[in-house]
Amino acid sequence: MLLQQATWQEVDAYLSRSNGLIIPIGSTEQHGPMGLIGTDALCPEVIAHRVSADAGILVGPTISVGMAQHHLAFSGSVTLRPTTLIAVIKDYVLSLSRNGFERFYFLNGHGGNIATISAAFSEIYAERSLQRGTNQPGLRCKNQNWFALPSAQRISKEQFGDREGSHATPSEISITQYAYPDAIKSMPEDRAKAAPRSFTDAEDYRALFPDGRIEADSFLATPQIGKQIVDQCSAEVIADFNAFIDQD
Repeated sequence: MLLQQATWQEVDAYLSRSNGLIIPIGSTEQHGPMGLIGTDALCPEVIAHRVSADAGILVGPTISVGMAQHHLAFSGSVTLRPTTLIAVIKDYVLSLSRNGFERFYFLNGHGGNIATISAAFSEIYAERSLQRGTNQPGLRCKNQNWFALPSAQRISKEQFGDREGSHATPSEISITQYAYPDAIKSMPEDRAKAAPRSFTDAEDYRALFPDGRIEADSFLATPQIGKQIVDQCSAEVIADFNAFIDQD
């Protein structure tokens, strides 16, 4: 069940049996010569939609623009400031909490979002604590990075080893190839550039990584591996979400 494809009556019916939903969150940024710009948002969205189809868990609209300032030297990349993303997450959660949602499970696809998501959760909890009264229901938020799930880590190691890298990885590109086969791109089989040091702003990033990849041999991606990742990560997310919902 997807929130944007439901009526308000259907959401009320869902709330009668569950107070939690999944919110995919990612980024809109370059992913090298063969990675789609929307990869970081598409991956958690694909997994979340599979979870919804398999387990009937409600999935909210994807937050598809995130923290991507260091990619802005590549055409098509879009970023939010940390304060803007915090405000978006906060307003999203508090809007839905007004009508009875209490458990917010964020499925994240972009490492650069992690610190800001955590800060947004702190802002939400602070606002709730500062409100008058003590009888309101508890509100909890959780962030889960799909790429950190045990099955994603295992498949990445088995299939790609040290050629996975850290940006424009074959794992994430495999997922988009599985979900969007008509958008598959090709590239020569060349090794990605290693990271000589940490980067700072957009110009520094592009100077260090001219084609956008970081140690990732993207050409190793296949739709078949993408399906394997989606199948196994979806099962893990269902179990993890249900455990989150059942917490006291």
